Amino acid sequence: MPVGLSKEELDRIDYLVAARRKIKRGTTLFRNGEKFTSLYAIRTGFFKTCVASEDGRDQVTGFQMAGEVVGLDGIVNDHHTCDAVALEDAEVCVMPFDRIEELSREVNALQHHVHKIMSREIVREHGVMLLLGSMRAEERLATFLLNLVQRLHARGFSQSELILRMTREEIGSFLGLKLETVSRTFSRFVEEGIVEVKQRHVRILNTDALKDIVNPKAGC
Repeated sequence: MPVGLSKEELDRIDYLVAARRKIKRGTTLFRNGEKFTSLYAIRTGFFKTCVASEDGRDQVTGFQMAGEVVGLDGIVNDHHTCDAVALEDAEVCVMPFDRIEELSREVNALQHHVHKIMSREIVREHGVMLLLGSMRAEERLATFLLNLVQRLHARGFSQSELILRMTREEIGSFLGLKLETVSRTFSRFVEEGIVEVKQRHVRILNTDALKDIVNPKAGC
């Protein structure tokens, strides 16, 4: 929520939350084609957004965690353009969009905040396009890990340790890589002492090495 609001404004924003919904692991919060009515603030848990490709496979378009908002895709044409699936048991706050629009007209800070959230999503999507367009496998996985740990750290978690809520296959789908390539790249990072991997638990041992993979320093 935006900072610097009066108690009255905060109370009014609290009124936005119509309900809290618990979503079981593997179930869908909303589906592609469904009518858009609300944004969802994730209280706990992890989600993936995905669309079905022409051959029927799921193409992962993003991963969202506690403290982030899902459902922005529906604003454009009043229908959702992807599925949002819980990767673990989760809870969301349901915020009807008509209420958000109504209150945004009266509380400028809220309107500005909604615009910031939407802008962040545009920047993220642009980043994904760059990722898939020009990077090698090592660069893609390094960028993914750095981004994930940075977002978790912003929410008070460790700067170097994370538990992957998604499978290697889902990571591959998001990064445009085959499952074998994701596994091979993880193994290479382990061999080079960059990360330590125990099943889904990842510990980053050398953040600078990951950053160097993404932005190589110019040679002499």
